Amino acid sequence: MSSQEEILSDGRFSCVARDPRFWEMPEKERKVKIDKRFRAMFHDKKFKLRYTVDKRGRPVNYSSAENLRKFYALSESDSDLSESDGKELTGKKKKKRKAKGKGE
Repeated sequence: MSSQEEILSDGRFSCVARDPRFWEMPEKERKVKIDKRFRAMFHDKKFKLRYTVDKRGRPVNYSSAENLRKFYALSESDSDLSESDGKELTGKKKKKRKAKGKGE
């Protein structure tokens, strides 16, 4: 086999290095970003299937949840919002408890 440099120096394949169709996809863009409405599919039992054989009949031991994590990611803005929403809710609960304690 030829090395990568030899292939790119060949005139027939020189356009491959410059053509964006042949560039490798960046790691950040490989996963599809989904919002918080669909985050239940990562831990819900309805979306989890256990596979015992692959499409060619060979024995395997993995679940569909691994594939979901491989191809999908929660969008960062939604995960930040959900964390801040959770903090606000706990803050409101504490304020309500304090108010009840003073009134009694």
